[in-house]
Amino acid sequence: MSGAHRHDSECKRIFALLSEYLDAELPADSCDQIEAHLKDCPPCLEFLESLRRTIELCRGFEPGELPGPLAESVRRELRERYEKALRARESQGAA
Repeated sequence: MSGAHRHDSECKRIFALLSEYLDAELPADSCDQIEAHLKDCPPCLEFLESLRRTIELCRGFEPGELPGPLAESVRRELRERYEKALRARESQGAA
């Protein structure tokens, strides 16, 4: 692929199949098509590597004890700060 990359329909099709590709759940011809696409598409290859890293991190995750619910005062403070951030973003967009 030459020039600037475009996310075309082929990239979208590849993205939709990458999980199944990594899990070896696709027929050989589909894997061949994906591999051919990946050779010429750095953004799709980068996405594939990111997906691989994410899967490895998830496999290594061991859930611990869940924390208790947040106190109402903390929830209220978080909600107020979130709403303040939204208002600031909206006012920047209107400027």
